[in-house]
Amino acid sequence: MRRIESWIVVADASRARFFGLSDDGHLVSIGRQNLVGSNLRTGEIGSDRPGRVYESVGGARHAAEPSTDPKRHAKFELAHEICDLLDAERKKQSFERLVVVAPPQFLGDLRALMSEHVKPLIIAEVNKDLSKLSERELEAQLVDVLPRH
Repeated sequence: MRRIESWIVVADASRARFFGLSDDGHLVSIGRQNLVGSNLRTGEIGSDRPGRVYESVGGARHAAEPSTDPKRHAKFELAHEICDLLDAERKKQSFERLVVVAPPQFLGDLRALMSEHVKPLIIAEVNKDLSKLSERELEAQLVDVLPRH
């Protein structure tokens, strides 16, 4: 089987799709690599009720707030999973070039977590949410950044 030289990862905070380029330059889904994160509302991610804490002075009690937003944490976990997969596939030499497409905040998360070995393989970044587009619509949006064979 021929190695796919270029990969395109199209992600948002709830899912990631991976594509390669066919010999004629069209996007081809690498379906086995798709990832889905949590798409739950913040209230559904945390526990049913927050823990209770006592004030240090007096007898007042109140609900303890989580130290991080659970939804933001779930997005960060998906970004971590994407970066781990890309690093593992880089070690297998599955791709030589990478195009990353994600909304601005999630793209920043990916940049922060990306392996120092994967970063040099990135040939283009697109800071737009194109995750819900079909393969053909993606091709039309990415025509200027997709590598030519």
